[in-house]
Formats: sequence, structure tokens, C-alpha cells
Amino acid sequence: MNFKWNYVPPTSERKQAAKELADKIGMSPILADLLIQRGIKTESAAKRFFRPMLSELIDPFLMNDMDVAVDRLNDAMGRKERIMVYGDYDVDGCTAVALVYKFLQQFYSNIEYYIPDRYEEGYGVSRKGIDYAAERDVKLIIVLDCGIKAIDEIAYAKERGVDFIICDHHVPDEEMPPAVAILNPKREDSTYPFKDLCGCGVGFKFMQAFAKNNGIPFSRLIPLLDFCAVSIAADIVPVVGENRTLAFHGLKQLNQNPSIGLKAIIEICGLTGRELTMSDIVFKIGPRINASGRMQNGTEAVDLLVEKDFSQALAEANHVNEYNDQRRDIDKQMTEEANEIVARLESQQHMQSIVLYDENWKKGVVGIVASRLTELYFRPTVVLTIIDGLATGSARSVAGFDIYDAIKSCRDLLQNFGGHTYAVGLSLKQENIPEFRRRFQEYVSNHILPEQTQALLDIEEEVDFRDINKKLLNDLKKFAPHGPNNPKPLFCTRNVYDYGTSKVVGRNQEHIKLELVDSLSSNVMNGIAFGQSAAARYIKSKRSFDIVYTIEENTYKRGDIQLQIEDIQPSEV
Repeated sequence: MNFKWNYVPPTSERKQAAKELADKIGMSPILADLLIQRGIKTESAAKRFFRPMLSELIDPFLMNDMDVAVDRLNDAMGRKERIMVYGDYDVDGCTAVALVYKFLQQFYSNIEYYIPDRYEEGYGVSRKGIDYAAERDVKLIIVLDCGIKAIDEIAYAKERGVDFIICDHHVPDEEMPPAVAILNPKREDSTYPFKDLCGCGVGFKFMQAFAKNNGIPFSRLIPLLDFCAVSIAADIVPVVGENRTLAFHGLKQLNQNPSIGLKAIIEICGLTGRELTMSDIVFKIGPRINASGRMQNGTEAVDLLVEKDFSQALAEANHVNEYNDQRRDIDKQMTEEANEIVARLESQQHMQSIVLYDENWKKGVVGIVASRLTELYFRPTVVLTIIDGLATGSARSVAGFDIYDAIKSCRDLLQNFGGHTYAVGLSLKQENIPEFRRRFQEYVSNHILPEQTQALLDIEEEVDFRDINKKLLNDLKKFAPHGPNNPKPLFCTRNVYDYGTSKVVGRNQEHIKLELVDSLSSNVMNGIAFGQSAAARYIKSKRSFDIVYTIEENTYKRGDIQLQIEDIQPSEV
């Protein structure tokens, strides 16, 4: 891949500010400058960033309708009404349902949970789910990670004597459903100071408010924070503000005392005994929770997440793992087919977006394929499959481009849509696909910036090898957890050379294990460049080159530094 490197050298003012901050916090000016680039400019702000406190979580009652929601839940419990916790079938929805159900179950037994079937009911609140609830004499549904657009469905539920409390984080329409309470920080009239909670985060705030109102110690909520960390990582929401606090303490819980279900997933992933990071959730834990809803029904994922017996959880985790293996095979096949279509369709070659559909593609996997194509072609992508004449699918975006607005511009062609800046679900009549493709591509062409369609590496610091030591590595760890708006810092070093011992490694000789020196120090740095064996010949030629990398701890030699090299380019002569 041909990356464009984006680096803005610090001004003299920023250098001075970094030096002053570094003196106050006892860190390298390099790391102080990373803080400044994140908007953290004072000693007190740096302390809050490195040690986010649960005591500083925002008052949940600042969220619109929170008092109404808590009152309705209290009434339901007081009247011994049957309560249903209802959620989306993805990681965010399943963890949200597990969190709310597990917490309330400690105080109330007349409660159940429900995950709609992706293939029979589709996304969000379904009439089938409402009918099922009404038949079981459910009087209150708490819906999580969906529901903000279910106007007709919630009106229907009202007719059947079922009340709704909505806990969602997706962008609402002008008209909102007739629910008893709508908890959503993205409401236009929102009074909540943090807008970027995930669905599980909104559920957590609801439980925090319920606990506060009923004199339940906050400590009873702490064991559920691992669900928040999993959800924040998997749903790719900004890891700043309240999300950072929840993710920080959620990761702590995940590492020290995870819930039984998550512990079983950690074991089948081969992660036991390792310090888990957000990347482990994104690439290992999250896909296994998702696989249940993609291949069969998300209820199995929630069954696993709320399981109390470890041996039973392990059996369920192995079952979910089988779904993930099936999902991987289908994902691989569909991505290959999609790539062939892109290569074949001349019209797609110079377009700044991709819209594909195939009636044989599996509905539960189109979102992953859209993500893969976005990563490969750096273009906003929509992937659709056909079910009963209706095109249903997912849209994914590139950094900085709001795909929700792009999809919304075509709303008159759609049956339904919902999501946020980088990910949208949608459905439309099959005959509307050509016009949707034309209008979507026209919108993208008119609004996307040239730099948004390039493989870009945002370099934060240009350093020499003499700057890299164990203290820097240990201090760098404090910047975690990483995610959107707090990425793992990318460094650049110019004019480096092979020490003479670099070699190609891997089953298919696709990686390079490097030992490097730079022109300013005698430090020999170890590095690994995954999938970049094409650069090996140049490296061995003894000519200088420039590298962009993250600084990691060697997983096989604790305490040793290893550079994970993202790109290699010949030095400018």
C-alpha cells in the first residue's frame, strides 16, 4: 500500500509548552507534546488523562428523560410488572443487554431479555418482538443500542399495553418515537455534556442513575464495566472523556476479574495470562460475540455473557467460536467476490465511492465486507444483499467523511436507515439500487476531500533512536486505552540502516524482522514489519530509508522494546 505521510513539525511555541509540561509531569518532552496534540496542556489535565477516576463520571441525571426512565423502572418493579431487556444483535447491543439484565436481576426476578433475529426480524425493534413481549405479559421494554427510529413499532407497542424506555446512541430523526423516556446523548435537545457514548454506555448510565436513586452503592456497578470496555472498543467510538474513563476501568476489570462469559471467551481466544488491550477486544473478543448474531441469533451471545457457571460458559464460548470460524470463511469468500466485481466494473474504477450488491451474499457479513473494501480502496462503501426483493446492507466510511449524512441525502429512496458517522445500516427496494448508487456517488464526489481517499499515516513525532528507551516505553503505556481520538502514537525516524541482520520471516516469507541503526546514535533497534517483505531487497542494499512505527513491548521478551513498522520508504537523497 502506498501511504502518504502526514507530519506537521511542532512550532517553537509548542516545543516550549511541551518542555514546560514535561518538567511538571516528569516525562519526556516527546510525550508531553503528544499530550498537547490531544488538547491536554496542564499538569492537572495530564493527571486526569493518565488516571481517570470513576468518581468523576458525569451525573447520569443530566441526561434528558433520565428521571422519567428511573421513575418508570421503579414503578414497574413496585407493581411487579414483567420487564424485558431488548437489544441489537451486535457487540454493543449484546453487551448492553447483558449489563442491564445482570445488574437488575440482582434486585428483581421478573425480568427477561430478547435479541431480535437478524434474518427474520431485521435491525431494531420488531413487531414480532413486541407481540412476543405482549403475549408474555411484559409491561415495560428497555431497548438498548436501537429504537431511536422505531416510531411505528413503539406506537404499536403502546396499543398493546407495552411501554418503552429507549437507550440509544444513534442519530435520531426530527420525529422521535412515543416512548416513555428516550435516553440518547445525540438528541438535538440533549443536555448531556458528552455526546459519544456507545449503546452499552447509555445502558450503564441508566443503571448508574437507578442505583443512585435507590441507594445502591456504585461499587455494585464496577463488575459490569468489562462489558463497557468491550463495547467501546468494538463499536469504535471516541476513546476520550467519559468513554476513556469507562474503558480504562473496564479494561482493568477485564484483566483482573472478568465476568464468567468473557473469561470463557478470553480462554478460547488464547489470551489467558496476557494483559488485554483494546486491540485484543477489536480483533479477538468482539468478533466472537458478533459471530452469534451474524450467523444465527445474538441471543446465544447474551446467554454466554450472563452465564454464571464457567464450564457451561466454556461450552457456549466454543460454540460461538465455531460461528466465528464459519463467519471467517464466508467473509473471505464474499470479500474475494466483491474485489472481483470492483475490478470488473469499469464504472467503479474512477468513482470515489463503491456500491455493490449480490443476492447470494449473507446479510450478517455484509458489514465486515464493506469495512474490508473501505480499508482496501479508501472509498466510502455500501454492500447490499437481496432478501425478498428488498436490498439490505451496510455502509462504512473513511476517516473524516460522514457517511450518515451521505446516506441521509438519499432517504427518499430508502425503506429504512440508521447509524452514525462511520457506519450505517440501510434497506431499499431492489429497483431503487441504480438510482441510489448514482445519487450516493454524486454526494460523495461533491463532499469528500482528496486526502480522505488516500492511505494516510498521521505521524505525531519525529524522533531519533537515542530518544527511545524503557522509560519512554513505560510512560507511553499510560496513554492507553487507545481508539478514535486517542490513537496509538505513530513515530517517524529518518535515515535508518539495516544493521546487517534483518531477514524475511513468516510462513509465506511475508514479514521482515529488522535490526536497525540510525545515523545519530549507536542504538540498535529491533522491529517487525508485517506484510512488507517487498521492501527487503532495498533494506539489504545498505541504502538509508525512513520508517513510520509504533513503539511496543516485545511480547516474547518482557521489557524489551520492539518497533512495529507501519511503512518503509527510501530516504530522500
